[in-house]
Amino acid sequence: MGIVDGFVALFSSWQAVAFTIIGTLVGLIGGAIPGLSSGAMISLLIPVTFYMGPLPALAMIYAVGKSSDFGGSIPAILFNTPGTPQASATQVEGYPLTRQGRQGKALRMAVVASAQGDFFSELLLIFGAAFLAVYASKLGPPEFVAIYCCAFIIIGGLLGKSVLTGLLSVILGLLLSLVGSDPITAGERFTFGSFHLYDGFGLVPVLLGVFVLSEVFEKVGNAVVENARDAIAGTPRCPDDSRLTWAEYKRVLPTICRSQVIGSGVGILPGLGSVVASFVAYSEAKRRSKTPETWGKGEIEGIAAAEAANNATSGSNLIPLLTLGIPGSTAAALLSGVMLIHGVEIGPRVFETSHDLIYGVFAAGLLCIVTYFVVGYWGAAHLGRLIAKIPAQVVYPIIFLTCYIAVYSTEQEIFDMVLMTVFGLLGFLMKRIGMSPPAFIIAFILGPGLERALRQTFLLDDSGILYFLERPIALFFFALGIAALLLRVRKERWKVSA
Repeated sequence: MGIVDGFVALFSSWQAVAFTIIGTLVGLIGGAIPGLSSGAMISLLIPVTFYMGPLPALAMIYAVGKSSDFGGSIPAILFNTPGTPQASATQVEGYPLTRQGRQGKALRMAVVASAQGDFFSELLLIFGAAFLAVYASKLGPPEFVAIYCCAFIIIGGLLGKSVLTGLLSVILGLLLSLVGSDPITAGERFTFGSFHLYDGFGLVPVLLGVFVLSEVFEKVGNAVVENARDAIAGTPRCPDDSRLTWAEYKRVLPTICRSQVIGSGVGILPGLGSVVASFVAYSEAKRRSKTPETWGKGEIEGIAAAEAANNATSGSNLIPLLTLGIPGSTAAALLSGVMLIHGVEIGPRVFETSHDLIYGVFAAGLLCIVTYFVVGYWGAAHLGRLIAKIPAQVVYPIIFLTCYIAVYSTEQEIFDMVLMTVFGLLGFLMKRIGMSPPAFIIAFILGPGLERALRQTFLLDDSGILYFLERPIALFFFALGIAALLLRVRKERWKVSA
C-alpha cells in the first residue's frame, strides 16, 4: 500500500520526522497569534526549505498549515480574538465558555474535533487522490485550460470582497506571472530591460511581501491580542469544567461526523476554504439542535462543529492540487510552490514520478495530527496565555526583520529585498480596497500552467477557441465556472436589493 511506503520513507529520515514536529509546533504558535495567518507563517519558512530535502521541506510546510487551523481556536476561546479567520465560528461558543470558567473543556473539545475532522480528511486524501488521479491523467490540454479557467473564476468570485475585486486579483496575478522570458521563444516580456526580471518575479519575495510584510504594515501599532487584557476567565467550579467527559463526546459525535463530511466536501472545491466550511457546519449543527436557545451562550456542540469542519479542509484541499494541479486553498498553493522549488511535478503524474515522496507527506500529515492533538489537549491553555503576554512591539519588528533576512539569504540580491517591499505595499493596498491576496497568489503560481496548457491546445488544432466546442469535458468546466460566477453575482444583487 502507498501509505505504508510513505511511513517507511518518513521514518527512514530523522530530518523528515523532526521537521514535521517542528512545523506542527510553529503552526500552533503562528495560528495562536491573531493576524498572523498560516499563509504568512508558511511564506516565512519557504526560504528555509531551499536548504532541505524534498520530504522534510514538504512535510514541514504541510504540518504548519494543518496545525495552524487548530491553533487559531486557542485565542478565539481564551481571549475572544480569533487567531485565524476560520476560528471566528469557534469564538461564538468558545469565549462564553471561558467566561464561565470552562475554558479547559472548550479547548479540549476543539482539539478533539479538530483532530478527528483532520484525520477523516487525511484518509480521504490518502485513498481518494490516487484513484482520481488515474482519471485526471487522461485529460488533455484543452480540459486543463477549462479547469484552470473554472478554478480562477470560482476563486476570484468567492475570495474577493466582491466579484469585481476578486476577479481583478486573479487577473493581476496572471499578468504578473507573464513577466520574464517567453518559455518557447525565450524573448523578454515586460522586463523593461532589467536582467533581474529575466526569470520573472521570484516566488519568495512575492510570497513574503504579499502575505507577511503586508500583515506587518497592517498590524503596526496594534496589540497582538487586542482583547486579551479585557478577557476575564472564570474560575472552574468543579473538576469537570476543565475536562471533556465521555458523555459530552458521545453527545457531539454525530455533529463531528456530519461536520467533517461538510468540511471535506468544501475543501475539495477550490476557493471556498475553511472559513466557509466552519460557518456552514456551525449553522447546520445549530439548525439541527433540539436546544437552539443555548447557542451563543457557550454550547460545546458549536465548537465541535466549527473545528471539525475547519480542519477537515486541510487534507481534502490537496486533492485538486494532486489530481489536477489546482490548489484548493492558499496553504495548498504555497505547498505547490515548495514542490516546484524542489522539482516535484504537480498534477496526476505525481503518484508515478514521486510515489514515495507524496505518500511520505501523507504520513507526515498523520504524525502532525497526533502531535498537535497531544500538545493541544494538555498545553493549549498555557500556550495561549504565553502568547497573550507578548506585545506587538516585540512580535512584529522581529517578523519584519526576519522577512528581509530570509529574502536576502535565498539569492543574496538587494533587488529581492526591494521587490519584497513593493509587493508588501501591494498586498497592503489590495486588502484596503477589498482585493484578495490569496486569489492573487494562486493565480500568480498557476499562471505559467495555464499559459502552457493554452499553447499546447492551439498547437493541437488550428481551430483556435472553436476547438473547445469539440471537447465536452472542457465545456462542462467552462459552464461550471460561469454558473458559479452568475450565482455569486445574483447573491450580491440580492444583498444590495435587501
